[in-house]
Amino acid sequence: MIRINLLPHREAKRKQKQAAFAALMALGGLLGAALVLLVGGYNASQISIQNQRNEALKQANAELDKKISKIASLKSEIEALKARQQAVEDLQGDRNQPVYLLDELVRQTPEGVYLKSFKQDGQKVLLNGVAQSQERVAELLRNLSGNSPWLERPDLTEVRAATLAQSKTGRKVVEFTLTVSIKRAREKEELAKESAKPGPKT
Repeated sequence: MIRINLLPHREAKRKQKQAAFAALMALGGLLGAALVLLVGGYNASQISIQNQRNEALKQANAELDKKISKIASLKSEIEALKARQQAVEDLQGDRNQPVYLLDELVRQTPEGVYLKSFKQDGQKVLLNGVAQSQERVAELLRNLSGNSPWLERPDLTEVRAATLAQSKTGRKVVEFTLTVSIKRAREKEELAKESAKPGPKT
């Protein structure tokens, strides 16, 4: 019977397997390290790109903020110019107020009412006068509040009975004091525009 010793052959195969395993481990380690480097490089490039985008967004936001601040300053300047223009227009319109005031007082003062004095302070006018009766005073108030295109919001501040100084018979009259507001020309135009607008359909 022939006997063959296989121990050295097995030992050689074992050593080959160990060497192959070590080589595979080394290769796996190299591949893992390469993969980690690739992933790290990719992530670093993506982070760099995102940082560049963020920086571009910050710059764009800064530019927008500058433009917004310029727009806000322009709006404030426009509003100031509009206010100045309105003040000039009001001054030009107010030049004719004394004429309108005297004309309206003549038109709206009923018979039996006599104005002794009037004083204008801005858009307010203080009227002092006498009337034959309280009904005449009430009629004057109605005329000033509803019929006048230039006068509005009359406010009766004082009314009292008095004796007419020129009367020999001691005739009684009613003395009154009231204030009334003057409408500006632009206020009349705004009211005309509002009244010209169509109402809601029902």
